[in-house]
Amino acid sequence: MSAPVLVVGAVAVLSLTLPLVVATSALELQQRAGGAADAAALAAADASGGWIDAEPCALAARVAESFRVRLTHCEVDPESGTVRVVVRAATVLGELEARARAGPPGG
Repeated sequence: MSAPVLVVGAVAVLSLTLPLVVATSALELQQRAGGAADAAALAAADASGGWIDAEPCALAARVAESFRVRLTHCEVDPESGTVRVVVRAATVLGELEARARAGPPGG
């Protein structure tokens, strides 16, 4: 087999697999960001309800960081005990965002 054929074959394989790897990585990160948003909202709601001795949004930020995403918005409704959070993560395709809400039942 000649070198040009091998080079063309290698380029073809890379051009087919690289987009698949990038897309799979972005999908995994979207799932991780969603889980991070859920966990951050639940932790903040527990702190808001007095179950954890911490400031709700500071705790949500620490939880988000443990998932390697950043908390960009945290809103606590003291009346209902509901917490809304937004997290962001950077990918090679750009930034993605995940949102979550947590609170007491019926809140």
